[in-house]
Amino acid sequence: MRISVPKEIKPGEKRVALVPDIISKLTKLGHEVFIESGAGVAAEYSDAQFLAAGAQIKQGDVLANSDVVLSVQPLTPNQIKSLKKGSLTISFLSPTTSTDSIDAAVGASVTALSLELVPRISRAQSMDALTSQALCAGYKAALVAAELSPKFFPLLMTAAGTVTPAKVVVLGAGVAGLQAIATVKRLGAVVSAYDVRPSSADEVKSMGAKFISLELEALEGAGGYAREMTEERANKQRELLTPYIAAADVLITTAAVPGRTAPRLVTAAMVSHMAPGSVVVDL
Repeated sequence: MRISVPKEIKPGEKRVALVPDIISKLTKLGHEVFIESGAGVAAEYSDAQFLAAGAQIKQGDVLANSDVVLSVQPLTPNQIKSLKKGSLTISFLSPTTSTDSIDAAVGASVTALSLELVPRISRAQSMDALTSQALCAGYKAALVAAELSPKFFPLLMTAAGTVTPAKVVVLGAGVAGLQAIATVKRLGAVVSAYDVRPSSADEVKSMGAKFISLELEALEGAGGYAREMTEERANKQRELLTPYIAAADVLITTAAVPGRTAPRLVTAAMVSHMAPGSVVVDL
């Protein structure tokens, strides 16, 4: 089987879909692996590393004649149209926003596997790329917030006086949210978190954070994911969250609903209540 990895073309995307360690495993199974030259540079993997692992480096297009194409971001419609009939593309397809790519795949008789829709079951654990990336995103969100905030995250006691810790609010207590909570807590901040799923309260508290309870109807769907809410309920939620956000030095939003556009939990009006210098990191 011919497996190909093209360069990521979305601005700001630094990841690569396949790393040298995995390439050696694939080639031992008899598969051919083709990497577009420079595909791993932004992720700190050189062409030489891919070659040493058994891949073939190709200048320019690697899509033609491929059986499987691996990418982080979804292929563009034009890229999909260049694939042979019956081939497979695997990526974070974002089906709610990549309808053009999905239509192109249907028209080209190409199968498209969306990694974020892999079910959260034990049999599929080894394919759960979404969880690993969400964990990285939550960790990085906390570090970005700490760097941008003029507030010190930990309590600092000095001869000249005491500096109180930063107050951080995290919206969404899934994988990304919990990792953000854990990271900012380790940095010494005072953390509060909210999620529409009451079952997440124990997880939030286990991280040393305070769970914000709004006394609203629970919205928990299959697999422990959140369900979409009505606009009326969303407005009530925003109203109740406003004082918590206004008191925060840092706001990190991680809420998501599988298969749908992420909910808009925070409005410009809510942000306007935050103090000057406050930081908002939206995943």
